[in-house]
Parts: sequence; C-alpha cells; structure tokens
Amino acid sequence: MPNKLADIQNLLSDLIARYSSRVDYLMIRLEEAEGTDIFLRGEKVETLTEGISIGGHIRTCYKGGWGLSSFNQLATIEDRIEEAIAAARLVGDEETILADVTPVQAICKLPLTGTDPRLVPLKQKQELCDRYTEILKSVDPRITTTSVRYGDIAQRVIIATSEGTLIEQSWVDMEMRFAATARNGDTVQTGRETTGSRKAYQDLTNLDAQVQGAAQRAVAALSLPPVKGNTYTVVIDPILTGLFVHEAFGHLSEADMAYENPDLLEVMTIGRRFGPPELQIFDGAAPEGHRGSYFYDDEGTPATTTQLIKDGILEGRLHSRETAGKLNAAPTGNARCLNYHFSPIVRMTNTWIERGKTPVADLITGIKEGVYARNWLGGMTNGEMFTFSAGEAWMIRNGQISESVRDVTLSGNVFQTLADIEAIGDDFYWDESGGCGKGGQNGLPVGCGGPSLRIRDVVVGGEM
Repeated sequence: MPNKLADIQNLLSDLIARYSSRVDYLMIRLEEAEGTDIFLRGEKVETLTEGISIGGHIRTCYKGGWGLSSFNQLATIEDRIEEAIAAARLVGDEETILADVTPVQAICKLPLTGTDPRLVPLKQKQELCDRYTEILKSVDPRITTTSVRYGDIAQRVIIATSEGTLIEQSWVDMEMRFAATARNGDTVQTGRETTGSRKAYQDLTNLDAQVQGAAQRAVAALSLPPVKGNTYTVVIDPILTGLFVHEAFGHLSEADMAYENPDLLEVMTIGRRFGPPELQIFDGAAPEGHRGSYFYDDEGTPATTTQLIKDGILEGRLHSRETAGKLNAAPTGNARCLNYHFSPIVRMTNTWIERGKTPVADLITGIKEGVYARNWLGGMTNGEMFTFSAGEAWMIRNGQISESVRDVTLSGNVFQTLADIEAIGDDFYWDESGGCGKGGQNGLPVGCGGPSLRIRDVVVGGEM
C-alpha cells in the first residue's frame, strides 16, 4: 500500500471519478495488517506465526443490490471494481436507500498508552506464553490439559467513497486466552480466563494471578457438589452482566436482525417497556480506551453512543447506513467488518448496562434460597433464548453466601429476564475479553460492561 495519503488520495480519486457514475454508491477500502498468533497446548507449540496482510475490497450498490469484490494485489483493483459493479447491477432491482452522512476527510490513530507489541520480539512473546503455561500446570497434579493463546494485530485502513469521504484509521489490538482442565476419575472441570487490550503490551504481562485463578477454579470444582436444578433468584457479577447484555440483548438490537425479521421488528418496538425504570443500556464506539472503540466505522460514519434502553423502555437500535435508511433512523456508526475479506454489517462495539444505586452487599439481602454466579465458561443464544455457564457459583441461603457449587448454567428468555431484574448494583466493571462472532466474521473485538444484577425466577440447570 502506498505510504503517503496524498498518493492514495490521487489513486482513489481517479478510480472513483471513472467508475462511480455506473452505480449509486462506490466504496474502496484498502487495508494493511501486521500480527502475531501463538497457541500452546500444554508444552506443545501448535501455532507460532508473524505475518503481514495487504489487500482491499470494493463495495458497490445499484438499485438496492450490493456487489463486493476483494483483492490482495493492487494491480488488479480495476478488474475488482468491474466485478463489484457487475454484481450490484445484476441483483439490483429496487431502490438504493442509504441514510445521509456528512463526507469526512481525516487521519485517525487510536493511541497506545504503553509499548506497541510490534516492538516486542516474537521470542519474548513465546516466553510469556511459556510462563503462563507453567503457572497453569503448577497449580495441581490433577491439571491434565492446558492451553494458552496470544494474539496481536495492527491494522491500518483507508476508506474512500463516491460521496467524498476519505479516512485513514489505524489501531492495535491484543488478546490472551487461558484454559486449564482438571480431572479426578470421571469428573472433569475447566477454568478459563480471557483478556484483551487496545492500550499497551504491558496489559498482558502481569496476569499471573488471573492465570493461576483459572487453574485453581478447575481443581476446586472437582470436589464441589453440582447445583440442584431449579428456578432461583440469582445474583450475577459484572462480568456475567456484560456477557448477558452483549449476547442476549445486544444482538437483538442490531437493526439488520430486525428489518430482515418482521416478527422480531414487532417485538423490538421502540417505546416498549422491557425492564424496570432504573435499567439503562448503551452501546457505542465513542467511549475511549475499549476494544470496541474507534473514530469512524467501516462506512465512514462517526462513532456515537446509542442508548438502547432508557428507563426500562426500548429507545434505540444499532444501525448501518442501509438499515438506518430503511427504518427511517439516524446511522449510529455500527457498520463493522473483521477485515477486507468481508462486507461491513451491523455489529456491537462497547455494550453496557449503566450502574445502579443498590449497594452490592444488599443484592443478596432477603433471598431465602438463591444462587450467586461469577465469571463465565461459555454460552449460547438462539434468538431471544440464552444459556450461559458460570465460572464460579455459590448458593445463597437466608440472605448469606453459602456453599460453593459447580455446573451452574443460567437459561431464559431475554425479554422476560430483563423484566425480572429486581435490583441493579452500584458497582461496575469493563470486560475487555470479548471477541464477537456474526455472519462468519468471528473474533471482532468488543467491550462489555455492567454492574451486578439481582434477577428473579432464573432457570438454573444442574443435578435434579
């Protein structure tokens, strides 16, 4: 990719001038990415790579039909433009409706607060992974399997459109994942931790306590009794709250889900009450320093903060320019793509529930029998239904935290669960471990946040 913005501007301006008259909309995206991927299973190194990727894609729209063509050789760009135009003209048979945005010309770089991982030798990154592997293994002889993954990527993206936008944006993202599996006879338990950063390599180098905690939870769970399956009042910590608001509610707020599904659009009616008056839910890339933060989305729309639920009532949705145009709304800056191989689609950025006013200690007050759940092992959603596995859990008895239990899964309908929120804690935590998947674009960095929550009538799976 040419290094000088002036050279790129001249190239892209010339191409857009020559081809834009044949379609309603033309966008050229150029991308340069440099990254590291390390994966250790036990002491075996399964992946150890550094790489540079250079490419781009062309997006065109004609009479509502979209064409996409990607490339990794700049010399073929005109052929790819022709392909994208041909595809759009082949399928377009309606009207191109894109919400208006003001054309922007800008150069933006998300600042690091510490060391750039590109300055750290590959050997040093591997030694970091080796150290964490040793910590996982050293906790207990019953640890049978460990895994450590390290990844970093620096991306530089240039977007030019037929409407006059020309943006260069760059950032660095880092992530580490740890898992330890313990076995005692037929009983097998796993502990996991994930963390990420867009700030500094140092954020990944002092995680000994977190890593050790994952292995300790796996070992401790071997001797714990399984929870008795039932319907309980449940208190969840901020990490589970962040997972819940992202997975169970956030995806339903993505407007492409709504306009492609009339039944969901009817359910997700603006102005409908979904939770108690103190419930406030937001999404936005504008808050700085999180893994879902940026200045402009992948259509060149400025980052915003969107209130999804205000005082318990549905207030907004997340939009691309197309969904905003079709639903007569303002674009929210939520069109994102993982890289140049994909088209931007509506995606969350940083999603959170605002802190409440209830002291955390008071959340368990008055619960005769319930469950306190922390952290997460995994989960899945299917439309408005969700199931999450807690990383740690305790019974609540007569308003007090009691014995630890294992194999705790929380299930329910997201709309009913929001309505069943009884209290919102006055604490708050940002979880930067998220890698979101949608439409085949997996691992897109996001942030999640929230306070502790008290929720009645949650189905808790376990031993009957």
